[in-house]
Amino acid sequence: MTDVYDPFDPGFQADPYPAYRRLRDEAPVHQHETPSFWALSRFEDIWQATRDAETFSSAQGLTFYPDEIGTLGLAPTIVMLDPPRHTVLRRLISHGFTPRRTAALEDRLREFVRSRIALLERRQADGETPDLHSDFSSPLPTFALAHLLGVPESDRARFDPWVSALTTLQDDGFDLKAMRGGAAEAVAEMFAYFTDVIAARRADPSDDLISALTAAEADGERLTDWDVLGFCFVMVAGGNDTTGNLISHGVALLDGDHAQRERLAADPSLIPNALMEFLRLEGSVQALGRTTTRPVTLHGTEIPAGEKVMMLYGSANRDEREFGPSAADLDITRDIPRHLGFSSGVHFCIGSHLAKLQARVAFEELLRAHPTIGVDTENAERIASPFTRGWVSLPVTGL
Repeated sequence: MTDVYDPFDPGFQADPYPAYRRLRDEAPVHQHETPSFWALSRFEDIWQATRDAETFSSAQGLTFYPDEIGTLGLAPTIVMLDPPRHTVLRRLISHGFTPRRTAALEDRLREFVRSRIALLERRQADGETPDLHSDFSSPLPTFALAHLLGVPESDRARFDPWVSALTTLQDDGFDLKAMRGGAAEAVAEMFAYFTDVIAARRADPSDDLISALTAAEADGERLTDWDVLGFCFVMVAGGNDTTGNLISHGVALLDGDHAQRERLAADPSLIPNALMEFLRLEGSVQALGRTTTRPVTLHGTEIPAGEKVMMLYGSANRDEREFGPSAADLDITRDIPRHLGFSSGVHFCIGSHLAKLQARVAFEELLRAHPTIGVDTENAERIASPFTRGWVSLPVTGL
């Protein structure tokens, strides 16, 4: 199976799904040699593991690299903590990062989406090939996060390189020293910027998310500066490309089934469920790691304590044992009672409501303006990552 599943192989990254199916059928508990880790590929196994933080710990990091947190050189963020500390931080953060605060963004998001659609149209009118991902999908979460975090218009140009740098950081296994180009400097600049913002908001609160987080209190406890800074880190690193790729993947999937695209354009009320189906079929996060705190036996194979275990969400969400014989097919009306697109358990994505809002608005406006929009996947470029799946560029067709 080592020849079948190599997370660094460009062929696997281009289309991981045949390898995932073989893993599910032949080696649901797979031991990978270099780097050393285990991989779970079936839905039920991963569903249960993500809901057992006591056995499958996040405190050693989220990749298969050893000493990931030490390599990062920073204190662990909320996604790299276990209960009870994780529970306390999540409760405090939830006091500031509320669904109501997210919903208040909708009008601004819709205005921004319409402006990006107009940009696609201008590029085509000028004889250029508009790019769905770089011109439309990716800028949307960058705009949303900058607005939520209170980054003023004058500083927005600085925000884009920070987002790109944190994306690179993930792909480099959270190794600041290995980061390409000026990414390490961009990360340091972002941290310095938000450290100053946090201090300013504590002294003079505003109506942004950072102000709400600095004021959040539960049972007499408040967030430290690092807690707030770490959450900014998580939101930018984990919430930007993932949301952009959800939108781009959705357009690509619909371009492969024009009947469902036509149905979705005719009935926008189907969009929320369709988004979950897009995320199920083409998960922005393909795999995240945990570390065993005790020996675990699954399907007759024992994983020792202290081992890195990759949860292959991209495989689990296509598991025929959970979703039936049509698991690999697009069905925008599919009943999806359980889903791992946003993980599950204590680390269920805290920004899921923000991601769904952005993607819903994007599809409502895009399909209203251009119901036959498509993409040229033959001339597209995918990101190269063993953990995430998405695009660098995705040329538009059908405007």
